[in-house]
Amino acid sequence: MSKQPVPVSPAKPPAVPSGAPSIALALGGGGARGLAHIPILEAFDELGLRPKIIAGTSIGAVFAAAYASGLSGKQIRLHAFEVLKKRLDLVRDLYAARVRTPRGLFSALTPRPAFISPERFLDAILPPRVARDFAHLSIPLKIVTSDFYAQEAVIFSSGPLRQAVAASMALPVIFHPVEIEGRILIDGGLVNPLPFDLVANEADLTVAVDVSGAPTRRPGQATPKAWETLFASHFIFERTIIREKLRHRHPDLYIDAGTSRFQILDFLKVDEILAAAEPAKERAKAALTRMLEAETLRPLEHADPVKELPAPRKVRRPLLKRARSDKR
Repeated sequence: MSKQPVPVSPAKPPAVPSGAPSIALALGGGGARGLAHIPILEAFDELGLRPKIIAGTSIGAVFAAAYASGLSGKQIRLHAFEVLKKRLDLVRDLYAARVRTPRGLFSALTPRPAFISPERFLDAILPPRVARDFAHLSIPLKIVTSDFYAQEAVIFSSGPLRQAVAASMALPVIFHPVEIEGRILIDGGLVNPLPFDLVANEADLTVAVDVSGAPTRRPGQATPKAWETLFASHFIFERTIIREKLRHRHPDLYIDAGTSRFQILDFLKVDEILAAAEPAKERAKAALTRMLEAETLRPLEHADPVKELPAPRKVRRPLLKRARSDKR
């Protein structure tokens, strides 16, 4: 059955306040948690702001592409609801790709085709008005991918758009790699999960939205399941990269979307994820308002990102023993 596109009327870019500083926006990777990008985009719209440039990684690249194509945050929200509530066949396929048992983990890691085509997934979830080529975007955009063999970041800012986005979100085990001009490309989160550094010098202010999250222990859970371990390890890796980046340079506004309790494939929980991101949206609006009302450009009064992502500390054996004795 062919997909019926959601009617989306053209959205005029909101008028930017006169004399307002230009803003570069970075949308990070995080699987289903990336749905939290939508309320942040709505915050920009409600304040009448439009980024000068956007960078996106993985699921962040998906929403960055839609927003840079001229869709509003509200239009993206409506389309997400339409797709994730009615295209359950594809979402269930994606959800079923989780590794549930040790045997399933072994099967997933043996040489065989990956579960889902990222191009097929994109065709199902992207609004029909999303541009086919970078040249047709209303906002300049940079998409992050990872070269599997060269072990380096490959940044796209021109050429076919959907192919670049598909490569950026090609999470290993779930999606098969994407080949572009002879390069085998996979999830951009492996090299740059929060790409604010790519646009930091191209606008007056930089805003970064982090949806990477962290593993959360559920009540009564002894150890994580096999598939949880596999995907949570990916996010531990991403958080480590982000932590180190923030130690050397941080954006003017760092937004933690607050969606850590959701799993990477929780796309069917779209309502809950969007609701969970509402507090971050309100904080973002307040912070952006302070930025714009400032008489001179200066770093915002934002939470120190390094404190948000504390560095791991070495634990000596005596501390471990004392911790065990305390439990008794």
